[in-house]
Amino acid sequence: MKGVATAKKINPEDYILSVLSPEERLDAAFKVAKEAFKGTKLTMKDIDDAVKTVRRKAYEKKK
Repeated sequence: MKGVATAKKINPEDYILSVLSPEERLDAAFKVAKEAFKGTKLTMKDIDDAVKTVRRKAYEKKK
């Protein structure tokens, strides 16, 4: 008896994230956050400072 090949449905967004390194995922998340907070009272400096803080903490854990 021969096996039947079946195609598994893949969500493109899940696939895209799965091929990114952890650093690239973090960068992508920060880009999304920057866009999300554009219309708020936060300044870009506030957001950049927060990004730097999170990155520093994330990268320190790896070492």
